[in-house]
Amino acid sequence: MSETNKLHVKKGDTVLILSGKDKGKKGKIIEALPKKGKVVVEGVNKVKRHAKPTQKSPQGGILVKEAPLNSAKAMLVCPACDKPTRIKKSVLSSGKTARTCKQCGEIIDKDK
Repeated sequence: MSETNKLHVKKGDTVLILSGKDKGKKGKIIEALPKKGKVVVEGVNKVKRHAKPTQKSPQGGILVKEAPLNSAKAMLVCPACDKPTRIKKSVLSSGKTARTCKQCGEIIDKDK
């Protein structure tokens, strides 16, 4: 019963945050975690972590970094029409499927 968890967004996509303290912010996805259903967005959901001095960082101190948030809170922003949108899967002439913007109908995965 191994089930693959698919996300509607990928690394490098621009997303709009729908809820939480960062509601309305736009950011780029740094990391996608499909097994957990979470994404890490640049400049969003920042947390402070206290670090002891190590050889890598002899200073130690308080580090500020982005924490993962649920992928359902992130809505994809279409690169063509620059609007937050849902996606639909469409089949290309080569037989491959691609993510398509529901607002303008533009293909989002052009490089593949």
